[in-house]
Amino acid sequence: MTYPIVIYGHSILRKVSAEINNDYTGLNQLIEDLFETMYNSEGMGLAAPQVGKSIRLFVIDGKPVAEDEPSLADFKKIFINAHITERCGELQPMNEGCLSIPGLREEVMRESHIRINYYDENWEYHDEVFDGYKARIIQHEYDHTEGVLFTDKVSPLRRRLLKGKLTAISKGQFEATYKTILPGQKIK
Repeated sequence: MTYPIVIYGHSILRKVSAEINNDYTGLNQLIEDLFETMYNSEGMGLAAPQVGKSIRLFVIDGKPVAEDEPSLADFKKIFINAHITERCGELQPMNEGCLSIPGLREEVMRESHIRINYYDENWEYHDEVFDGYKARIIQHEYDHTEGVLFTDKVSPLRRRLLKGKLTAISKGQFEATYKTILPGQKIK
């Protein structure tokens, strides 16, 4: 099933997500649906809050950018109850976008290395270190489970300059090839 994407301004995007147990009803189907929704929306990562589920779950598949970043060709992962325990390395700028903020891209500074612990879809525990592009993608999706959006990470001046564009997006003034849920609309 393909879910609609929750758009900037919706309160669920600002909540810190809850951890889940291995008996979470419909988890395997939800994981499948997150991947399907992500692929249909042409994303490379998607967090559960972006489809209206305030739980600590996100999926990643780096294959869409593998031509430019060969290390991402087989970078397909599921993160459940993830927690970043360390961020280090140089702060590096990169242009980011988000399915929940359609049509807007901004330069964001992120640490080049992270350590993260999480469970995979088989409830196996992982404590891993990632760097470069992998670390960036993980941090972006992880932020969604913390109620943080990439626009929160731009400079204060740039954030003020974006205010009008973000307000327009929250009112539905954008183009997207996927279904969306605007602020104030009920999540099904």
